[in-house]
Amino acid sequence: MTQSMTFSPYKKPFEERIMKWEQQLTLVSEILDQWLTLQRSWMYLEPIFSSEDIMQQLPLEGKRFATVDRMWRKTTDTAKRNPLVLKVCGNQKLLDQFVEANKLLESVQKGLADYLETKRLAFARFFFLSNDELLQILSQTKNPLAVQPHLRKCFEAIETLDFQPNLEITAMNSKEREKVPFDKPMMPTGNVEAWLGEVERRMRASVRHQAYASKRRPDWVRDWAAMVVLAVSAIYWSKEAEDAIAAGTVGAYAEKCNQDLLDLTDMVRGRLSGQDRLTLGALITVDVHARDVMQELVEAKIERPTDFEWASISYGYEYLGNTPRLVITPLTDRCYMTLMSAMHLNLGGAPAGPAGTGKTETTKDLAKALAKQCVVFNCSDGLDYLAMGKFFKGLASSGAWACFDEFNRIDLEVLSVVAQQILTIQLAIQAKVKRFIFEDTEIDLNFSCSVFITMNPGYAGRSELPDNLK
Repeated sequence: MTQSMTFSPYKKPFEERIMKWEQQLTLVSEILDQWLTLQRSWMYLEPIFSSEDIMQQLPLEGKRFATVDRMWRKTTDTAKRNPLVLKVCGNQKLLDQFVEANKLLESVQKGLADYLETKRLAFARFFFLSNDELLQILSQTKNPLAVQPHLRKCFEAIETLDFQPNLEITAMNSKEREKVPFDKPMMPTGNVEAWLGEVERRMRASVRHQAYASKRRPDWVRDWAAMVVLAVSAIYWSKEAEDAIAAGTVGAYAEKCNQDLLDLTDMVRGRLSGQDRLTLGALITVDVHARDVMQELVEAKIERPTDFEWASISYGYEYLGNTPRLVITPLTDRCYMTLMSAMHLNLGGAPAGPAGTGKTETTKDLAKALAKQCVVFNCSDGLDYLAMGKFFKGLASSGAWACFDEFNRIDLEVLSVVAQQILTIQLAIQAKVKRFIFEDTEIDLNFSCSVFITMNPGYAGRSELPDNLK
């Protein structure tokens, strides 16, 4: 309004008052802009720095926030007692205070981001948590039980840990209520990232510690954790199949596979606990495929173990809980073989096809077969290379698999940078280095990490992959 009045040919008698009002309203506008910016930052940081643990771990940032907090409360109290905008916002000194406070909070947020980065580098699975989730954990470091709600984002299947009254951790539990005791108990001492790292080591050691007892198959399948039953069954099937080929008894072994399957189906018809029924459902799914493979070997008249080569990748020992398995069709089999071949070449996989055809589930099921953590990430055109870089850091350091769903929804400009990020990780794996520089940060490298993408070609809003990503 005042700007319109300055262009009026009749402004001369009011020119001084117009200029005064314009200056005053401009000042009010600048103060309100700075005030709203400060309010957003304060509302985000205030719950964080109200935690004693965070204040102890970030003393410098805590002091800076406390300084801003006092000024903020004093200003809002003044505004409450005198709610007249021209009186409250007509002071240049207030604008200077807000500008300085915003600069201080920017430095606080940078310090907070650096602090979270150090925690993520100490425990790589923290890269898969948002800043808010990570801060919830770090703000309650004196209470290990506060970590429980966030375990599923850090581990593939650990829903809860068993804490004793003295806080000793003795076992892990899945969502399906399967319990696996730790091979030896542990205490959650030290920083949260340190004892969560120990939980990860205990998880792998405890899964490895599970044994294969010399009992009848229908008996031992009910004695152990589901993933151990599935893994050991696959190991024995591979060994026995190869021995049968070498001895020329493939037909007899195919009959044995069929009988094993019939034994399991007889068990399913009887009374079983919920856990046992889930385990047997997954085992029957895998056994059906094993029987079909042996039948194919019989029909192909395979006589020597050298007629084909087993594709193998090291077992990851990630606890998987008691979950169903994907039915393995000939198409699934071909997909598995292609992905395994790609991983032997230190490359990733890119299943493509229409929506709902099982691209993501196939990748996840292969990860289950190899006991790897598989993190599914739904892509959108709002992703930037910084968010993807954070994700890749966690991937490379933890050795997890990532499945980027609908990868070609990401903007082409971001895809080009992502291609370079993936190439950096692949080159480091090929060089077999233990640490490497990624996005200006030196991080650990776990060689078992792998990147998979799924795409729905031909849909609107999808990008073509850049040449350096194909």
